[in-house]
Amino acid sequence: MMKKRKIWAGLSTAVLVAAPIASQAADVTAYPQAAFETKADQNLLQLAQAHQGHGAPVKPAASMDGEGDEGGASGENLAPQLHLYRGIEMIRGHLLVGNELIEAGRWADALPHFLHPEEEIYAGLREDLKTFNVAPFQAALKSLSQTVKAKNKDAYTRARAALDERLAAAETAVRSKETNGMYFTLETALEVLQQAADEYGEAIEKNRIANVVEYQDARGFVFEADRLVGAVMRDASAKNPDAAKALKASLDELKAVFPAVTPPKQPVKDASDFLSTIAKFELQLGNFR
Repeated sequence: MMKKRKIWAGLSTAVLVAAPIASQAADVTAYPQAAFETKADQNLLQLAQAHQGHGAPVKPAASMDGEGDEGGASGENLAPQLHLYRGIEMIRGHLLVGNELIEAGRWADALPHFLHPEEEIYAGLREDLKTFNVAPFQAALKSLSQTVKAKNKDAYTRARAALDERLAAAETAVRSKETNGMYFTLETALEVLQQAADEYGEAIEKNRIANVVEYQDARGFVFEADRLVGAVMRDASAKNPDAAKALKASLDELKAVFPAVTPPKQPVKDASDFLSTIAKFELQLGNFR
């Protein structure tokens, strides 16, 4: 069984890629990769040539389910294991950028990133947690956000460790069901990057970073995706060194969009260029099935 995924090559251009549902990846015959990559590279080249000198940002469509649709329709068609893992890693992305702000003494700025996991993500994971027999962790999320509200560093450290333990248990429960853990991890990273694109698009208005929280959300998701890929990079490099290098190059390009937790006055990339870079990442995934 195949599903069609739309990957964005930039302004008004998309490529439809046939990708296996994660749980059935091992049973699906991949398309000839060389021909596919050549065609995709031509599409990206044509797009770049067509839009030289045009820097107008394109904002991804916003959802009615909240900022960037973190817990809404963008993940509703995913297989349960991918939906759950995506949600966990998005929570980790929030914690990552929130912790950066706490380390800088910016507790008030950090607080939204500790509220969003419970407010925007957790409700959508409840059924998945039951499916994989994972203990609920909403109370741990709430306890952590309370320590941030109180600006209590010692309590924060303890609550963060407790939540990390619960998240790690959930990750282990999901990964234990996967036969191709490397591909599953890369597919999860892609889903997190696509959410980062939504957040980044919401952050930009009239060629400036107008929404700092959304910029920081996108930063957290990109750096969390980078952490995920780094965890399987040795195996990826052993399987296909060139494709692994291309994955890393795409991630390095995305990370450069976020030079610091405080956004630059003007975006490093517009939203369409950001999506184009994610498309380059996605085009390599077929090499790791």
